[in-house]
Amino acid sequence: MAKALLGHVGGPDPRMVSEMRRLQQRIRDLEGELTRLQAQNDELAANTRDEEFNRLQDREPALT
Repeated sequence: MAKALLGHVGGPDPRMVSEMRRLQQRIRDLEGELTRLQAQNDELAANTRDEEFNRLQDREPALT
């Protein structure tokens, strides 16, 4: 009965195994891209904060 539920007797379908490997590689590639983009975003955010801080420091003090 278990063999009938699987739909075959000869083991895993080579096309399905190939597709699974391709998808797993795609996931690894996308995870790497996500990590790279997060690091780039963090760097850009830090630069923006530094520029904003410097701009505030360059202002003249308000007259009281």
